[in-house]
Amino acid sequence: MKRRNVLLLAAALGIGLIGGMTPQANAPSVAQPQQVAQRQTVLLVSVAASLQDVMQVIQTNFEEAHPEITLNYNFGSSGALQQQIEQGAPVDVFISAGVPQMDALEEQDLLLSGSRQDLLGNSLVLITPSDSALELSDFSDLTQPDVERISVGEFRSVPAGQYAEQVFNNLDILAAIQPKLVFANNVRGVLAAVESGNVDAGVVYATDAAISERVTVVAIAPADLHSPITYPLAILDEAANPDAAQTLVEYLTSDAARAVFEDFGFTVLD
Repeated sequence: MKRRNVLLLAAALGIGLIGGMTPQANAPSVAQPQQVAQRQTVLLVSVAASLQDVMQVIQTNFEEAHPEITLNYNFGSSGALQQQIEQGAPVDVFISAGVPQMDALEEQDLLLSGSRQDLLGNSLVLITPSDSALELSDFSDLTQPDVERISVGEFRSVPAGQYAEQVFNNLDILAAIQPKLVFANNVRGVLAAVESGNVDAGVVYATDAAISERVTVVAIAPADLHSPITYPLAILDEAANPDAAQTLVEYLTSDAARAVFEDFGFTVLD
């Protein structure tokens, strides 16, 4: 009896061992968290400050459509972003608010050949705090003595400031208002200065003024007083993720993105 029980126990153990060694050929493969992270592409995008709000919406929509790509934005003045790229900052895609900044990078062969295109247009406006008592209706009114402080973007690095300088020169008022000018590092700095009431007036893009209830647009700069306001984009020649960058560029020029840009007041360039 004991010998029979021992044989039965040995047989049971043998079956268990064989079963434990059988490969689970049909078991589903489950990706580990580390594997998922490795498949995620982080795209580094340098973007002009005036695009900050619209690009946040674009990011939400794009990442929903392309969950394998995460957008990492670096906002700033186009001139500052240009300098960062020239100094070797890792960037996949650059969207500038001015043509000269993109031209400079192209002349240095820093752009991926054939990737540059014009994306958006805008207009330039003169704004005052919403509670201002000043009666301004034209850029020439900035010469009035009761206008003491005018905020503009830096002429050397901020496209909105460069467009403003062109307007002032073409109206022949730059010398008269020069002592009144308060310079900001980017166009959103100009908007903030006017919103706070620290200045009497400022020059921003129409799309910047549209997002604020604390400023009033008192004049629109005639288009013939400044260079066309164009937002070019390009993939960088040293982009770490050129395929993902191309996916973003294609999305930015899609009908879905067009609707968002137009909703924020931009002109979409074909």
